Amino acid sequence: MYARRRHVYFWMMGACLVLFVGAWAVVRLFSMPVAVGMCVVAMVIPPVAAMVANRRGPEDRWWDDPSGDPQSDEWWDELDGRKRRDR
Repeated sequence: MYARRRHVYFWMMGACLVLFVGAWAVVRLFSMPVAVGMCVVAMVIPPVAAMVANRRGPEDRWWDDPSGDPQSDEWWDELDGRKRRDR
Protein backbone atom coordinates (compact mmCIF):
# COMPACT_ATOMS: atom_id res chain seq x y z
CA MET A 1 0.00 0.00 0.00
CA TYR A 2 2.70 2.44 0.97
CA ALA A 3 4.63 1.90 -2.28
CA ARG A 4 1.56 2.58 -4.42
CA ARG A 5 0.80 5.83 -2.58
CA ARG A 6 4.45 6.84 -2.87
CA HIS A 7 4.46 6.21 -6.62
CA VAL A 8 1.28 8.24 -7.10
CA TYR A 9 2.80 11.06 -5.06
CA PHE A 10 5.96 11.14 -7.18
CA TRP A 11 3.96 11.03 -10.42
CA MET A 12 1.83 13.94 -9.27
CA MET A 13 4.84 15.96 -8.18
CA GLY A 14 6.56 15.17 -11.48
CA ALA A 15 3.52 16.45 -13.35
CA CYS A 16 3.65 19.58 -11.21
CA LEU A 17 7.27 20.20 -12.19
CA VAL A 18 6.59 19.53 -15.87
CA LEU A 19 3.68 21.97 -15.84
CA PHE A 20 5.65 24.69 -14.08
CA VAL A 21 8.83 24.37 -16.13
CA GLY A 22 6.91 23.90 -19.37
CA ALA A 23 4.78 26.96 -18.66
CA TRP A 24 7.71 29.31 -18.22
CA ALA A 25 10.19 27.71 -20.62
CA VAL A 26 7.95 27.15 -23.64
CA VAL A 27 4.29 28.12 -23.30
CA ARG A 28 4.90 31.72 -22.14
CA LEU A 29 6.46 32.45 -25.52
CA PHE A 30 3.12 31.75 -27.20
CA SER A 31 0.47 32.61 -24.62
CA MET A 32 0.99 34.24 -21.24
CA PRO A 33 -2.56 33.48 -19.95
CA VAL A 34 -2.12 29.77 -20.71
CA ALA A 35 1.24 29.79 -18.92
CA VAL A 36 -0.33 31.41 -15.86
CA GLY A 37 -3.17 28.87 -15.98
CA MET A 38 -0.66 26.03 -16.09
CA CYS A 39 1.08 27.48 -13.03
CA VAL A 40 -2.24 27.71 -11.18
CA VAL A 41 -2.87 24.04 -11.91
CA ALA A 42 0.69 23.23 -10.82
CA MET A 43 0.05 25.17 -7.60
CA VAL A 44 -2.95 22.95 -6.72
CA ILE A 45 -1.16 19.63 -7.29
CA PRO A 46 1.23 19.55 -4.24
CA PRO A 47 -1.50 19.75 -1.54
CA VAL A 48 -3.55 17.11 -3.36
CA ALA A 49 -0.44 14.92 -3.70
CA ALA A 50 0.23 15.23 0.03
CA MET A 51 -3.36 14.20 0.81
CA VAL A 52 -3.08 11.20 -1.50
CA ALA A 53 0.26 10.15 -0.02
CA ASN A 54 -0.94 10.43 3.59
CA ARG A 55 -4.41 8.97 3.34
CA ARG A 56 -5.16 5.71 5.06
CA GLY A 57 -6.85 2.94 3.15
CA PRO A 58 -9.49 0.61 4.55
CA GLU A 59 -6.92 -2.18 4.75
CA ASP A 60 -4.54 -0.03 6.86
CA ARG A 61 -5.33 -1.17 10.39
CA TRP A 62 -3.29 1.41 12.31
CA TRP A 63 -6.04 1.98 14.87
CA ASP A 64 -5.89 -1.67 15.97
CA ASP A 65 -2.30 -1.41 17.16
CA PRO A 66 -1.96 -1.57 20.94
CA SER A 67 -0.85 1.68 22.53
CA GLY A 68 1.30 0.04 25.19
CA ASP A 69 -0.93 1.11 28.07
CA PRO A 70 -2.71 -2.06 29.22
CA GLN A 71 -5.58 -0.21 30.90
CA SER A 72 -6.21 1.97 27.86
CA ASP A 73 -5.99 -1.01 25.48
CA GLU A 74 -8.45 -2.97 27.63
CA TRP A 75 -10.83 -0.01 27.69
CA TRP A 76 -10.71 0.43 23.90
CA ASP A 77 -11.18 -3.31 23.34
CA GLU A 78 -14.25 -3.19 25.59
CA LEU A 79 -15.66 -0.25 23.61
CA ASP A 80 -15.01 -2.07 20.33
CA GLY A 81 -16.74 -5.19 21.66
CA ARG A 82 -13.67 -7.37 21.33
CA LYS A 83 -12.51 -9.97 23.77
CA ARG A 84 -9.14 -9.37 25.31
CA ARG A 85 -6.47 -11.99 24.67
CA ASP A 86 -4.73 -13.22 27.80
CA ARG A 87 -1.02 -12.87 27.52
